[in-house]
Amino acid sequence: MDQKAKVGRILSLDGGGAKGFYTLGVLRELEGMLGGKLHEHFDLIFGTSTGGIIAALLALGKSVKEISDLYEGNVPGVMQRKKRAEKSAALASLGDRVFNDASFADMKTGVGIVTTRWVIERPMIFKTSIEQAHGRMGTFSPGFGVRVSDAVQASCSAFPFFDRKTVKTDKGDLVELIDGGYCANNPTLYAIADAIMALKLTPEQLRVVSVGVGVYPARKQPWYSTSKWTQKLLSVQLLQKTLEINTQSMDQLRHILYRNAPTVRINDTFEQPEMATDLFEHNMQKLNILRQRGAESFGKQEADLKKLFS
Repeated sequence: MDQKAKVGRILSLDGGGAKGFYTLGVLRELEGMLGGKLHEHFDLIFGTSTGGIIAALLALGKSVKEISDLYEGNVPGVMQRKKRAEKSAALASLGDRVFNDASFADMKTGVGIVTTRWVIERPMIFKTSIEQAHGRMGTFSPGFGVRVSDAVQASCSAFPFFDRKTVKTDKGDLVELIDGGYCANNPTLYAIADAIMALKLTPEQLRVVSVGVGVYPARKQPWYSTSKWTQKLLSVQLLQKTLEINTQSMDQLRHILYRNAPTVRINDTFEQPEMATDLFEHNMQKLNILRQRGAESFGKQEADLKKLFS
């Protein structure tokens, strides 16, 4: 293929805990529009936190329906745990059960799972191909030799609500990691950089689909709340606000730096009081509504998406 005619397709999935149900609503419709599993249609799938879980499962060949079923059966149970150690143990158990011993060499397309190094405060992105490397190619190995389960757990470890996750690379390095949302809750900019710098594509050659988790009103403090409950609510709201600021900042930078990279961004805002929620939502009725909202958001962008893939 002529290099000028080559096109790179990118799918980028935001972090947001249980709000990933919104993402799955979008992806259900996208899969239906494109036909076949999504790993067959994208050259790179990047994800952070809950987006990292979904990205990894898509790249391993799962359908959106299979991932939705996994979310329904497991995510509420993790999110309703009260203590940090309990949440972390439930996440680890789920990761090992879902991914088993899968490695990044098993991925069917290019992947980027975003995490944050705790000690040196820099991103660590687990990738599949040496083509995605930005240097140190002589020692590159898919996912640093780390299991997919461990990388995904690290990407979801929203400290202090989850424990920090320590992984061991195939070089013997022990690396302490936390949620990728602290450096790139919206990983689209990182994915574009991979495609341009590592895969040698121009911005004009890219076709980018960037999916958020939606923006919702904050939960209200109930009249019967205790000071301890109030403190926890404020802590969750602070974390959520931090992630949302990060998300919007990354998208603004993407628009400034790569405005000529054809991109469809799906991340609607819902202002109705009954849509109040956060990343630790575990009410399945509410989560089902989020998934439906995602499908509706897709509908608003369907014409642009068809044009992007035409």
